[in-house]
Amino acid sequence: MRILLAEDDRHLLTSIARGLREASYDVDQATAGPQALALAQANRYDVIILDVLLPGMSGLQLCQAIRERGDRVPILMLTALDAVEHRIAGLDAGADDYLTKPFDFGELLARLRAITRRRSDRTPSRLVIGDLVIDHERHTVHRGTRAITLTAREFALLVYLAGNAGRVVSRAELMEQVWDDNPDRYSNIIDVYASRLRRKIDDGESVSLFATVRGVGFVLRA
Repeated sequence: MRILLAEDDRHLLTSIARGLREASYDVDQATAGPQALALAQANRYDVIILDVLLPGMSGLQLCQAIRERGDRVPILMLTALDAVEHRIAGLDAGADDYLTKPFDFGELLARLRAITRRRSDRTPSRLVIGDLVIDHERHTVHRGTRAITLTAREFALLVYLAGNAGRVVSRAELMEQVWDDNPDRYSNIIDVYASRLRRKIDDGESVSLFATVRGVGFVLRA
């Protein structure tokens, strides 16, 4: 799971990031609002943790900017401001949860589990792209009336592309999100799997759903 952590207190930033990595999270760090916004725009995160009092752009402004882009990534706000009105402001800005400093690290982990679980609970059991139907619960894929048999890795690749339908997904992103056990971003393994998946989905069909954008990545769209 990939997290963006934005905190201007470098000692606290280092401490939290170390604990998150020990808990098996992948962490990107930022110490200022504009830096955090640039990372949020360039990457896809499973959770974003924002300090309210970031320099250059406050955590509230940053949260609002992320939401205005239509990004529904879970956001946890951190602050030393414990007044009720400050917590209300954070939630109104689009945050999913609020944690007041100082806090126990175990509570931070529990809150991360809670907001990611709530997001998972809202994920539809079926994804539909044109006449392609992906059923998470049954682990099945159909194109019209045709059943498509996929390996576990092909299914994971398809689900990730379907969850980002209409957006070109880079090879680097796929390597991080689907092949997290293989850090080699320049491996051709993604191209091999993408080619297999495209054949299984599109061969014999009048309309292609799977496309390769040369030099960029792959996209699934109706």
